[in-house]
Amino acid sequence: MKYLLNKFIQPRSLLLIFTVVALLIALFAYNEVKQSKAELLELMINQSHSLLETVLVSSEQVLQTSSQIEKQTKLRLINNANTIKTLLSTNRINNSVLKKIANENKILRINIVSYKGKLLYTNFSRISDQNISPEFVKDNLSEIINGQREQLILGIRKARVGEGYRYIVAVAGQNKTIIVLNVDAAPILELRRNMGFGVLLRRLANNKGVVFTALQNENTIIAASSNVDSLDDIKDSPFLQKAISDSTFEWRITEFKSRDVFEAVHPFTYNQRIVGLFRIGLDLEAFNKIEESIYKRVVIISIIFFLLGSLLLVLVFVYQNLDLVKRQFSSVETFSKKLVQSVNDAIIVLNDKLKIKQINNAGEKLFDKRINEIENKEFGILLGNNDSIDFENDESMMEQIDCTINGAKKNLLISRNHFFDENNGKNFVVVIKDLTEMKELEEQVTRKEQLLAMGELASGVAHEIRNPLNTIATIIQQLNKDFKPVSESDEYYSLTKLVHKEVQRINNSIKNFLNFARPEPVKFSVFTLSELINEIKHLYQNHLSNKDISFNINQEWDGEVNWDKDKIKQAFINLIKNSEDSIEENGKIEMILSNVKGNILITLSDSGKGISKENLAKIFNLYFTSKPEGSGIGLSIVQRIITEHNGIISVGSELNIGTTFNIKIPVNN
Repeated sequence: MKYLLNKFIQPRSLLLIFTVVALLIALFAYNEVKQSKAELLELMINQSHSLLETVLVSSEQVLQTSSQIEKQTKLRLINNANTIKTLLSTNRINNSVLKKIANENKILRINIVSYKGKLLYTNFSRISDQNISPEFVKDNLSEIINGQREQLILGIRKARVGEGYRYIVAVAGQNKTIIVLNVDAAPILELRRNMGFGVLLRRLANNKGVVFTALQNENTIIAASSNVDSLDDIKDSPFLQKAISDSTFEWRITEFKSRDVFEAVHPFTYNQRIVGLFRIGLDLEAFNKIEESIYKRVVIISIIFFLLGSLLLVLVFVYQNLDLVKRQFSSVETFSKKLVQSVNDAIIVLNDKLKIKQINNAGEKLFDKRINEIENKEFGILLGNNDSIDFENDESMMEQIDCTINGAKKNLLISRNHFFDENNGKNFVVVIKDLTEMKELEEQVTRKEQLLAMGELASGVAHEIRNPLNTIATIIQQLNKDFKPVSESDEYYSLTKLVHKEVQRINNSIKNFLNFARPEPVKFSVFTLSELINEIKHLYQNHLSNKDISFNINQEWDGEVNWDKDKIKQAFINLIKNSEDSIEENGKIEMILSNVKGNILITLSDSGKGISKENLAKIFNLYFTSKPEGSGIGLSIVQRIITEHNGIISVGSELNIGTTFNIKIPVNN
């Protein structure tokens, strides 16, 4: 290392290094100037393009607005003319009616004239207006008179009587009459004056940085800012011809009145016809000043970089070893953090006062809390204030505990150890593995094995009992037919009837046992979840409501599932019936369905009397029941159906609060 340092700090070596640094800085300066100029030019292109797009949109809106107002005026007059035509055909027209229609619809004049120009009806009452000149009728209304048109839009015309202009329409009436209506055209003309291209371009030219504006076609300048006397013709300019022919935005740097400008052009098309070419010239003075400023700034920065580069070159040798060590340490630290964050078990670091310092992603997910929520808080809050973990013993330990996290019961395997930090402070590392799902799976397997064993036992016993029962039933029936007692016949028949009834009851129980022991095969089919839920609602909504039990279903997901619809329906019915039986009065049953990673999660909760802890572990056992008339088969059947669908069922309950069943079934079996 010393040899290398001595070699690099030789004058010749330093000169070579400085030369390389200087060349790099010069290259940087050149590239920076070039890049900055290109960015400035790009900025002007984008701004001018946006400005032209705004002008195009505004111009199109000007034409559309003017056209729309004239269209609305025309439709209003035509509609009123047709109304008058209808009234005229039924002889309900007079001057008073026309005057009322004109006042209500803001129509200046309504005249009904004959083909010869005689004024028949009008909303005006002045005698001098009693006739319309034949020349006006002949020159303007001949198409209606000749039957060529039913209506005419005369548009804006100079007022025949009085000052100003009128917007006029005419409609053919009954018996060779013509209905002529007009309104004052001053608003339309005023809108045209205030929203015309000339006004738009002059206002645009008043903005700072805009030198000139113009709308030009191949023959003339349609409109322009006040400082435009003449512009080069489109036919003489390849640049302008290209913009017109390609119908696209183009730009160039050119001269306008001996002044460099940035000119942007864009064709203006309305109703699929090219109206002309919008041309905008932007001032380059600001661009040139910024460019000059960039040159100065780059030179200053280059000098500073050169000086700093020389200084840093010396410092590099001093700190290179330190940097290498830091990078190695950072690599190890990053690897350690990634390793901790990537494990599936929760890892929590505690200080000597058992307060939380750090927690990994798996821990945040397990406890549904972020580090900023629990930092510097007691470790016990994560486990529901469970303080069974021994931190006094310095030896590493491992134990399994049950706790409640966010209302859910969890079975956790916890191991802990300790270490000392750089300040010699004692810290604890707690590793937590969630065994809840594993325990649930173990319980499901155990229940399944028990159900299979008990089902087989029930099947065998049922066969052994069923044959003698059938014999007894046959004998009792035969005795009733063949034997008649001499005395006390009523008691005899009552006893034989009771025996036959009890035999039938036992036989029905045996049938249920056999149905459980030898269930029908699962028949999977595809259907939407909402179909099943709607059937459940139809079965229980009114029934439970009549018993003052509210029944709410919150279906957060709907889609196709591949289940045995009848069996799943039977499972839901058994669970809802179980909840119904546990509610004495004014209770509620709630079902929530959601989709998490391809599994349907069903939560069925009730506000019933609950299940004691000693009975909670037995409720899925065959023939176990706490109901006086219960068979003890319902929940066992539910367990079997869920298992047949590769699902999991678990239960939680508290006395006098209620019971919750949690079911998870794959969407596609």
